[in-house]
Amino acid sequence: MSIHLREIREEDLELIMQWRMDPDITRYMNTDPKLTPEGQRKWFRAISEDTDVLYWLIEIEGQPAGVINLTGLNRPSGSLGWAYYVGEKRLRSMKAALALEMNLYDYVFDVLGKNELVGDIFTLNKGVIQLHLLCGSQIMEEKKNHVCKSGRYYDVTFMHMTAQHWQEIRHSKKYEKISFGSGTGGNSAADF
Repeated sequence: MSIHLREIREEDLELIMQWRMDPDITRYMNTDPKLTPEGQRKWFRAISEDTDVLYWLIEIEGQPAGVINLTGLNRPSGSLGWAYYVGEKRLRSMKAALALEMNLYDYVFDVLGKNELVGDIFTLNKGVIQLHLLCGSQIMEEKKNHVCKSGRYYDVTFMHMTAQHWQEIRHSKKYEKISFGSGTGGNSAADF
C-alpha cells in the first residue's frame, strides 16, 4: 500500500468540503458544518498563514483520500493536538489507519521534537478508540456531555501519546512507513 501526505492545494478544496459535510464523517466530529466554496477558500488562506497548524492531504494509492492535521505547534508545552479522517470509503483500511497514526507519532516526536500528542474522540466512536489503544495511545479522561451538537450532548474521550511512551513501545509495533511532504501551514517542517 502506498500512502503519502502532501500539502493541500486550492484544487483540493471542493473535495475536502464534500468529505467534511458527509454525515459518515461529521457524526463523529464536534460540528456539522454547512460549507461553501468561498468559505473553503477563506479557511485555506487562514491555515496557509497560521504558524500554529499543519494540514496534509492524505493520498492512498495515489488518490486523494482524506485530511490529517496538527494543532498547537507554537505551544511552549510541546503538546500538540491532532485529528484526521479518510473521506474516501473505498480507501479506508486498518492497515492505512495504523500507518497514518504511528507515522504521525514518528513525525511529531522525531522530526518536530514535541513531547505529547493529544486527541479527543466522541466516546461512542468505539472503533477509533480501540484503534488508538492498539497504536499505544492512552486514555487520559472522559468528559460527560462535553460537546453539544444539534441539541444533543456527546461524551468525549481524551487520549494521548507521549514521546517517552512511544520510544518505549515503538519497537513492538509493525507499520508501513509513509512519506510526509510539506504540510499546509505557516510553520511547515522538512519532508519526512
